[in-house]
Amino acid sequence: MTSTDVKDAKPRAPRPPRWSKIPLALVVVAALLFLGSRLDLLPGFGNLFGEETRDRTGPTLLESIQDLDRYEAASGNFQVVVDLEKDAKYLPDAIRGTRTLYVGAGSVSSYVDFGGLGEGSVTTDEARTSATIRLPHARLGEPALDPDRSYAVSKQRGLLDRLGDLFSDNPADERAVNQLAARHIADAAKESELTGRAEKNTTSMLQGLLRSLGFTKVTVVYA
Repeated sequence: MTSTDVKDAKPRAPRPPRWSKIPLALVVVAALLFLGSRLDLLPGFGNLFGEETRDRTGPTLLESIQDLDRYEAASGNFQVVVDLEKDAKYLPDAIRGTRTLYVGAGSVSSYVDFGGLGEGSVTTDEARTSATIRLPHARLGEPALDPDRSYAVSKQRGLLDRLGDLFSDNPADERAVNQLAARHIADAAKESELTGRAEKNTTSMLQGLLRSLGFTKVTVVYA
C-alpha cells in the first residue's frame, strides 16, 4: 500500500450500540406504560402492575347445630391493652426475648338459661291473673374478640426470635396475646353489672309477655 492510498482511506464509522436496534415504537410504548403506571396518565393503566387479591377459600362446612334454650338479655363491649413480654434467662433482650403491645377489643353476652325450667318453675293463681316465675341467675358467655377492632401496636423481638420466624409456619402468631386479652375481658365482665342488667331485661321481657296474655301481676324470682 502506497502513501497515497493511506491518505485516501476514510476512517471506519463506529458501530451503533445494540440497544439502537430495538424498534423506536417499542421504546415509546414501554415509556408510556411506565409513566402511566407511575403518574396515572393513562386511564386504565394505573393498576397495570398493581397487586391482585384472590380468595380461593373452599366452602364452609357446618360441623354441628345446637339448640340454645337461653335468652340473650345483655351484651357488653370491652377493650384492653395487652403488654406481653417474654424473656430468656442469662440472655439480653436483643438476643432472645419478645414484647408485644396489643389492643384487644371484644364483647361478652349475658344470658338466662331456660333449659332447666320444670313444672314448678311457673306458678299461677286460680284466676290466672297472677304468676310467679323462678329462674336461675344470669350467666356470662365466652368473650368474643373482634378481629376488625383488635390489632398489634408494636412487636419487639430478639435476634434469635427473628431467625426462628424465618422457619416458622406462622411467624405472626398472636394466639398468646389473644388468649390473654380474652381472659382480661372475661374478668372485666365479671366485675361489671352485666348480669344484673341481663336479669332486669329478662324480667321486663317476661312481664310484658305474660301481661299480654291477661296476667296483671307477674313476679320473677332469681335463685
